Amino acid sequence: MIREIKSNVYAVGSLDWDRRLFDELIPLPDGTSYNAYVIKSEKTALIDTVDPTKEHELVRNLEELHIKIDYVVSNHAEQDHSGSIPRILQLYPEAQVVTNSKCKAMLMDLLLIPEEKFLTVADGETLSLGRKTLQFILTPWVHWPETMITYLKEDNVLFSCDFLGSHLAASDLFVKDEGKVYESAKRYFAEIMMPFRARMKSYLEEIDRLKVDIIAPSHGPVYQNPQFILDAYKDWVSDDVKNEVIIPFVSMHGSTRVMVDYFTEALIGKGITVKPFNLTRTDIGELAMALVDVCTIVIASPTVLAGPHPACVYAAYLVNALRPKTKYVSVIGSYGWGGKTIDILTQMVTNLHAEFLEPVIIKGYPTMEDFKLLDKLADEILKKHREQNL
Repeated sequence: MIREIKSNVYAVGSLDWDRRLFDELIPLPDGTSYNAYVIKSEKTALIDTVDPTKEHELVRNLEELHIKIDYVVSNHAEQDHSGSIPRILQLYPEAQVVTNSKCKAMLMDLLLIPEEKFLTVADGETLSLGRKTLQFILTPWVHWPETMITYLKEDNVLFSCDFLGSHLAASDLFVKDEGKVYESAKRYFAEIMMPFRARMKSYLEEIDRLKVDIIAPSHGPVYQNPQFILDAYKDWVSDDVKNEVIIPFVSMHGSTRVMVDYFTEALIGKGITVKPFNLTRTDIGELAMALVDVCTIVIASPTVLAGPHPACVYAAYLVNALRPKTKYVSVIGSYGWGGKTIDILTQMVTNLHAEFLEPVIIKGYPTMEDFKLLDKLADEILKKHREQNL
């Protein structure tokens, strides 16, 4: 389907209603879209392409427009955006691929595009299409090292690629339900962008210096109210946390679950929002979303073969990889005869630069003395949260 965003600016990408897993890792409860855009002037540019599985839809849309493609702008080399470039170059052999030097090298490696097909641009450089002008802004590590965004100067449209996007298949071209899109965009940020939040602060400042009427990402609906998503990102990339504790946990024979339930009630009684995640049932994307704002993480694990449960190991690995702005971390759990659960889990989350609070690891089933230790940890968390003015 072809839909006009502004005069001579068209959305020509595709919706993937059925996709439920991205990169064989990220759950997609609402599918996704692969957005591509055409800008027509004296010359015509295609901004990004689509996943190869939807290549036929992009080709059909371009054929219906009855245009000649002069430039294919590649903002990002990942195949869900670049994978159809070889087919486009077959159909439009005179087209040049416009991108930065790092993206060029990756496209040559990933898609075997010959070097002579490229027009390489630098940060801030412009490309005239005639009555319309493209400006390229390099945004490395959002979320790959070669990423950039493209700004259509005359129409004040920002083509942000993965930056500011959402995994959401929706029939509406533009954002209609901001609440739904907010949740999808936050999940997308949590799963993909959060490790690079420090870099994004400067990119958001750079976007603030532009006049932007529309943000057209490569996943999800188009923003006619760009301030909505920009404000959300400014909050997510800030150092501000919420008065929240998340508890990723596994319980094999009930001891750890009793501890989690008691500890949850103790924290709630102190006015702290608590989100337990049973790792044997949890959608890992929901856990990632909870990490965006959380002040404290407490991993709760039984002992398996002298160490933490494998699901808790995975949760710790995920937390360490996503690098949330969490301020405090602790561990609770149980064991039968011994182990190194505390040592293993604490060594796995060093990327957080968070303060480690006194753990509570008990032998067997919890006793009244063990519950007092959990109360003590809850008191310490309350104290630390108050120090953060939460």
